[in-house]
Amino acid sequence: MIKIKGLRKCFGPIVAVDGVSFEVEKGQILGFLGPNGAGKSTVMRMLACFLRPDGGTAEVCGFDILKKPIQVRQNIGYLAENVPAYSEMTVGAFLNFICDARGLEGKKRKEALDKAVASCHIESVFHQSIETLSKGYKRRVGLAQALIHDPPVLILDEPTDGLDPNQKHEVRGLIGKMAENKCIVISTHILEEVEAICSRVIVIAKGKILVDSTPQQLKAEHNCSLDEVFRKITTTKVA
Repeated sequence: MIKIKGLRKCFGPIVAVDGVSFEVEKGQILGFLGPNGAGKSTVMRMLACFLRPDGGTAEVCGFDILKKPIQVRQNIGYLAENVPAYSEMTVGAFLNFICDARGLEGKKRKEALDKAVASCHIESVFHQSIETLSKGYKRRVGLAQALIHDPPVLILDEPTDGLDPNQKHEVRGLIGKMAENKCIVISTHILEEVEAICSRVIVIAKGKILVDSTPQQLKAEHNCSLDEVFRKITTTKVA
């Protein structure tokens, strides 16, 4: 469902993404890992058509990000690292605005709203302005807008950032339930989260892929915890 071919992105003299290529299939939850500044968010932004690559390309559900960006956006639910929202809006008004943008009307809109609100447990803040919400609730509202049109592909940048342990457990459970019918890419620094829900792991550093494996294979190969594996890979394989 996702095919990435030689993606490259530079910011001035800095090469943020350097010829990255990989594919993700339906039913997979890919943990996209790397140290700060590795290029994870840049790859995600290019996939979601927020950034134009300097080289290479990618396809989402058969649509090229350069030639068919509108169709790509229609098939993606994207949760950005910093949740973009209109702070003066109430949660309900914001999600209705997202429904407008996604072309959801009538019965489909109501069903989509009800499902997203319940799934993300934001009923209690539905009539509250976004600027008054805690970081955790803002994150949940961001997740709700990514899910509201039931897209086949989810790109989630730090989906549990700011959530308390109970909320993290709920969101991980939600992602796990959705995995069967979707292709999901998650960027996170929480390696216990990767072990809990990810079927595959890609580690990136300095814009290049270092490892493409599974959590279980990595732990068995290195005979240590995933935290230790991550440190080994990102400190010994990066020149």
